[in-house]
Amino acid sequence: MNRQQVAVITGGTKGIGRAVAYRLALDGCHVILNYHGDDGAAQSALRDFKELPVKAMAVKADVATSDGASHLIEAAASEFGTVDVLVNNVGTFLIRPLSDTTDDEWRNTLDSNLSSVFYCSRAALRVMRDRRAGSIINIGALNVEHSPIGVFEAPAYYIAKSGVIMLTRSLARSEAPWGIRVNAVNPGFIETENYDRYRTEDKATWTRMIPLGRLGAPDDVANAVSFLTSEKAQYVTGTVLHVHGGLWV
Repeated sequence: MNRQQVAVITGGTKGIGRAVAYRLALDGCHVILNYHGDDGAAQSALRDFKELPVKAMAVKADVATSDGASHLIEAAASEFGTVDVLVNNVGTFLIRPLSDTTDDEWRNTLDSNLSSVFYCSRAALRVMRDRRAGSIINIGALNVEHSPIGVFEAPAYYIAKSGVIMLTRSLARSEAPWGIRVNAVNPGFIETENYDRYRTEDKATWTRMIPLGRLGAPDDVANAVSFLTSEKAQYVTGTVLHVHGGLWV
Protein backbone atom coordinates (compact mmCIF):
# COMPACT_ATOMS: atom_id res chain seq x y z
CA MET A 1 0.00 0.00 0.00
CA ASN A 2 1.17 3.53 -0.73
CA ARG A 3 -0.37 4.88 2.45
CA GLN A 4 -1.56 3.57 5.76
CA GLN A 5 -5.24 2.77 5.80
CA VAL A 6 -7.65 4.24 8.31
CA ALA A 7 -9.93 1.95 10.29
CA VAL A 8 -12.87 2.90 12.50
CA ILE A 9 -14.00 0.35 15.09
CA THR A 10 -17.22 0.90 17.02
CA GLY A 11 -17.13 -0.40 20.56
CA GLY A 12 -13.38 -0.43 20.09
CA THR A 13 -12.15 -0.09 23.66
CA LYS A 14 -13.20 -3.46 25.10
CA GLY A 15 -13.43 -7.15 24.25
CA ILE A 16 -13.68 -8.05 20.59
CA GLY A 17 -13.54 -4.44 19.44
CA ARG A 18 -10.29 -3.78 21.27
CA ALA A 19 -8.72 -6.94 19.83
CA VAL A 20 -9.86 -5.98 16.33
CA ALA A 21 -8.40 -2.49 16.68
CA TYR A 22 -5.05 -3.86 17.79
CA ARG A 23 -4.96 -6.46 15.02
CA LEU A 24 -5.69 -3.83 12.36
CA ALA A 25 -3.01 -1.60 13.86
CA LEU A 26 -0.54 -4.47 13.54
CA ASP A 27 -1.64 -4.66 9.91
CA GLY A 28 -0.57 -1.03 9.54
CA CYS A 29 -3.86 0.82 9.93
CA HIS A 30 -4.37 4.03 11.79
CA VAL A 31 -7.25 3.26 14.15
CA ILE A 32 -10.17 5.19 15.59
CA LEU A 33 -11.68 3.54 18.66
CA ASN A 34 -15.28 4.52 19.24
CA TYR A 35 -16.78 4.22 22.71
CA HIS A 36 -19.72 5.54 24.67
CA GLY A 37 -19.42 5.98 28.40
CA ASP A 38 -16.20 4.68 29.94
CA ASP A 39 -13.40 7.22 29.50
CA GLY A 40 -11.04 5.10 31.58
CA ALA A 41 -11.41 2.11 29.27
CA ALA A 42 -10.70 4.36 26.30
CA GLN A 43 -7.48 5.67 27.79
CA SER A 44 -6.43 2.15 28.75
CA ALA A 45 -7.06 0.92 25.22
CA LEU A 46 -5.06 3.74 23.67
CA ARG A 47 -2.00 2.64 25.61
CA ASP A 48 -1.99 -0.56 23.53
CA PHE A 49 -0.81 1.42 20.52
CA LYS A 50 2.01 3.50 21.98
CA GLU A 51 4.74 1.22 20.63
CA LEU A 52 3.20 0.77 17.17
CA PRO A 53 4.04 2.92 14.12
CA VAL A 54 0.43 4.01 13.68
CA LYS A 55 -1.81 6.70 15.08
CA ALA A 56 -4.68 5.86 17.38
CA MET A 57 -7.46 8.05 18.68
CA ALA A 58 -10.61 7.49 20.70
CA VAL A 59 -13.88 9.17 19.78
CA LYS A 60 -16.73 9.25 22.26
CA ALA A 61 -20.05 8.99 20.42
CA ASP A 62 -23.34 7.19 20.78
CA VAL A 63 -23.49 5.46 17.40
CA ALA A 64 -26.97 4.14 18.15
CA THR A 65 -28.02 7.61 17.00
CA SER A 66 -27.62 9.19 13.59
CA ASP A 67 -25.86 12.25 14.99
CA GLY A 68 -23.43 10.14 16.99
CA ALA A 69 -22.50 8.00 14.00
CA SER A 70 -22.01 11.05 11.80
CA HIS A 71 -19.82 12.64 14.45
CA LEU A 72 -17.62 9.54 14.63
CA ILE A 73 -17.03 9.30 10.88
CA GLU A 74 -16.56 13.05 10.51
CA ALA A 75 -13.98 13.04 13.32
CA ALA A 76 -12.06 10.21 11.67
CA ALA A 77 -12.15 11.81 8.23
CA SER A 78 -11.14 15.18 9.66
CA GLU A 79 -8.11 13.70 11.45
CA PHE A 80 -6.93 11.29 8.74
CA GLY A 81 -8.54 12.54 5.53
CA THR A 82 -10.57 9.42 4.83
CA VAL A 83 -12.03 6.19 6.19
CA ASP A 84 -10.95 2.95 4.52
CA VAL A 85 -12.32 0.36 6.95
CA LEU A 86 -15.38 0.37 9.19
CA VAL A 87 -15.93 -2.40 11.72
CA ASN A 88 -19.43 -2.29 13.18
CA ASN A 89 -18.83 -4.10 16.44
CA VAL A 90 -20.77 -2.20 19.10
CA GLY A 91 -23.79 -3.91 20.62
CA THR A 92 -25.63 -4.89 23.77
CA PHE A 93 -26.84 -8.33 24.80
CA LEU A 94 -30.25 -8.58 26.43
CA ILE A 95 -31.47 -11.84 27.95
CA ARG A 96 -35.19 -11.34 28.30
CA PRO A 97 -38.21 -13.29 27.02
CA LEU A 98 -40.30 -11.27 24.58
CA SER A 99 -43.24 -11.18 26.99
CA ASP A 100 -41.07 -9.47 29.62
CA THR A 101 -39.21 -7.08 27.30
CA THR A 102 -40.10 -3.44 27.86
CA ASP A 103 -40.53 -0.87 25.12
CA ASP A 104 -37.27 0.82 26.09
CA GLU A 105 -35.35 -2.48 26.18
CA TRP A 106 -36.66 -3.38 22.73
CA ARG A 107 -35.72 -0.03 21.22
CA ASN A 108 -32.34 0.13 22.93
CA THR A 109 -31.37 -3.39 21.85
CA LEU A 110 -32.35 -2.83 18.22
CA ASP A 111 -30.75 0.61 18.12
CA SER A 112 -27.47 -0.58 19.63
CA ASN A 113 -27.09 -3.72 17.53
CA LEU A 114 -28.80 -2.84 14.24
CA SER A 115 -29.47 0.88 13.88
CA SER A 116 -25.84 1.60 14.75
CA VAL A 117 -24.74 -0.49 11.77
CA PHE A 118 -27.08 1.43 9.48
CA TYR A 119 -26.08 4.86 10.77
CA CYS A 120 -22.32 4.22 10.74
CA SER A 121 -22.35 2.48 7.37
CA ARG A 122 -24.38 5.27 5.78
CA ALA A 123 -21.98 7.89 7.12
CA ALA A 124 -18.88 5.93 6.08
CA LEU A 125 -20.21 5.25 2.58
CA ARG A 126 -20.28 8.97 1.89
CA VAL A 127 -16.53 8.98 2.41
CA MET A 128 -15.73 5.62 0.81
CA ARG A 129 -17.67 6.34 -2.37
CA ASP A 130 -15.49 9.35 -3.05
CA ARG A 131 -12.46 7.03 -3.17
CA ARG A 132 -14.40 4.20 -4.85
CA ALA A 133 -12.91 1.81 -2.30
CA GLY A 134 -13.55 0.60 1.20
CA SER A 135 -14.34 -2.34 3.43
CA ILE A 136 -17.15 -2.68 5.97
CA ILE A 137 -17.20 -5.58 8.44
CA ASN A 138 -20.29 -6.18 10.56
CA ILE A 139 -20.11 -8.30 13.69
CA GLY A 140 -23.12 -10.59 13.85
CA ALA A 141 -23.93 -13.51 16.14
CA LEU A 142 -23.66 -17.26 15.78
CA ASN A 143 -27.25 -18.28 16.44
CA VAL A 144 -28.86 -16.12 13.77
CA GLU A 145 -27.99 -18.63 11.04
CA HIS A 146 -27.22 -21.91 12.74
CA SER A 147 -29.56 -22.68 15.59
CA PRO A 148 -32.74 -21.53 17.31
CA ILE A 149 -31.02 -22.15 20.66
CA GLY A 150 -30.88 -18.91 22.59
CA VAL A 151 -33.34 -17.07 20.36
CA PHE A 152 -36.22 -17.69 22.73
CA GLU A 153 -34.33 -16.25 25.69
CA ALA A 154 -32.94 -13.19 23.87
CA PRO A 155 -35.34 -12.42 20.99
CA ALA A 156 -34.61 -8.70 20.66
CA TYR A 157 -30.86 -9.33 20.39
CA TYR A 158 -31.12 -12.09 17.80
CA ILE A 159 -33.72 -10.25 15.75
CA ALA A 160 -31.34 -7.29 15.61
CA LYS A 161 -28.38 -9.48 14.65
CA SER A 162 -30.45 -11.19 11.95
CA GLY A 163 -31.08 -7.74 10.55
CA VAL A 164 -27.32 -7.09 10.55
CA ILE A 165 -26.80 -10.09 8.26
CA MET A 166 -29.52 -8.96 5.86
CA LEU A 167 -28.09 -5.44 5.86
CA THR A 168 -24.64 -6.86 5.11
CA ARG A 169 -25.90 -8.70 2.04
CA SER A 170 -27.92 -5.74 0.84
CA LEU A 171 -24.98 -3.35 1.11
CA ALA A 172 -22.63 -5.83 -0.53
CA ARG A 173 -24.82 -5.74 -3.65
CA SER A 174 -25.49 -2.01 -3.67
CA GLU A 175 -21.91 -0.90 -2.97
CA ALA A 176 -19.98 -3.34 -5.18
CA PRO A 177 -20.09 -0.96 -8.19
CA TRP A 178 -18.32 1.59 -5.98
CA GLY A 179 -15.53 -0.84 -5.14
CA ILE A 180 -16.72 -1.19 -1.55
CA ARG A 181 -16.82 -4.65 0.01
CA VAL A 182 -19.22 -5.51 2.85
CA ASN A 183 -18.91 -8.71 4.88
CA ALA A 184 -19.88 -10.06 8.29
CA VAL A 185 -18.25 -12.15 10.98
CA ASN A 186 -20.44 -14.31 13.23
CA PRO A 187 -18.54 -15.11 16.43
CA GLY A 188 -19.25 -18.21 18.46
CA PHE A 189 -18.70 -18.33 22.21
CA ILE A 190 -15.92 -15.81 22.75
CA GLU A 191 -14.39 -15.24 26.18
CA THR A 192 -14.92 -11.57 26.92
CA GLU A 193 -16.30 -9.69 29.89
CA ASN A 194 -19.77 -10.29 28.42
CA TYR A 195 -19.37 -13.99 29.15
CA ASP A 196 -18.24 -13.55 32.74
CA ARG A 197 -21.86 -13.96 33.82
CA TYR A 198 -21.63 -17.68 33.02
CA ARG A 199 -20.70 -19.96 35.90
CA THR A 200 -17.64 -22.16 35.52
CA GLU A 201 -19.77 -25.23 34.86
CA ASP A 202 -21.65 -23.37 32.09
CA LYS A 203 -18.38 -22.57 30.35
CA ALA A 204 -17.36 -26.20 30.68
CA THR A 205 -20.62 -27.27 29.08
CA TRP A 206 -20.13 -24.95 26.10
CA THR A 207 -16.54 -26.10 25.74
CA ARG A 208 -17.64 -29.74 25.50
CA MET A 209 -20.03 -28.78 22.70
CA ILE A 210 -17.33 -27.15 20.58
CA PRO A 211 -15.43 -29.56 18.30
CA LEU A 212 -12.16 -27.65 18.67
CA GLY A 213 -12.47 -28.05 22.43
CA ARG A 214 -12.20 -24.47 23.63
CA LEU A 215 -14.03 -21.19 23.79
CA GLY A 216 -12.91 -18.58 21.31
CA ALA A 217 -10.66 -15.64 22.10
CA PRO A 218 -11.18 -12.06 20.90
CA ASP A 219 -8.06 -12.51 18.77
CA ASP A 220 -9.80 -15.29 16.83
CA VAL A 221 -12.44 -12.81 15.69
CA ALA A 222 -9.85 -10.10 15.11
CA ASN A 223 -7.86 -12.36 12.78
CA ALA A 224 -10.99 -13.04 10.72
CA VAL A 225 -11.65 -9.32 10.42
CA SER A 226 -8.02 -8.77 9.45
CA PHE A 227 -8.38 -11.22 6.57
CA LEU A 228 -11.62 -9.70 5.30
CA THR A 229 -10.15 -6.21 5.27
CA SER A 230 -6.92 -7.32 3.59
CA GLU A 231 -5.86 -7.40 -0.04
CA LYS A 232 -6.15 -11.19 0.15
CA ALA A 233 -9.93 -10.79 0.32
CA GLN A 234 -10.35 -8.40 -2.58
CA TYR A 235 -12.82 -10.75 -4.29
CA VAL A 236 -14.81 -11.45 -1.13
CA THR A 237 -18.02 -9.51 -0.49
CA GLY A 238 -21.44 -10.38 0.86
CA THR A 239 -20.07 -13.31 2.84
CA VAL A 240 -20.61 -14.33 6.45
CA LEU A 241 -17.53 -15.83 8.07
CA HIS A 242 -18.30 -18.03 11.07
CA VAL A 243 -15.73 -18.11 13.86
CA HIS A 244 -17.12 -20.74 16.19
CA GLY A 245 -14.66 -23.62 16.52
CA GLY A 246 -16.82 -26.00 14.50
CA LEU A 247 -20.03 -25.51 16.48
CA TRP A 248 -23.17 -26.23 14.41
CA VAL A 249 -21.43 -27.00 11.12
